[in-house]
Amino acid sequence: MTYALARPRRLDLETFARAAGVHPELPRRLVVLGALQARTDPSGTLWFEESQLRAMARIQRLRAGFALNYAALGLVIDLLDRIAELEAAARTRSRPAGGTPWISTG
Repeated sequence: MTYALARPRRLDLETFARAAGVHPELPRRLVVLGALQARTDPSGTLWFEESQLRAMARIQRLRAGFALNYAALGLVIDLLDRIAELEAAARTRSRPAGGTPWISTG
């Protein structure tokens, strides 16, 4: 079992939007689409973890680079994440058992 040494910093919608350089309505819509993750407190305020700033930057890069609409971005992000998981699993399986992988034996 692991414990966090410090509580993760949370950002409200306005602070998050300012840090990401976007209008506050965009992160709100992306939460509804499932492209960003946020928690809602009892008063209805959205709270974002700092890691969602990286997710927002990724969304902005994909949108600019591929001219996708925001609904399609969710699918593209899911596929990219799945590809990364499969590549990591393939790297793990392709390593030889035992020995040091960086020393050539040939």
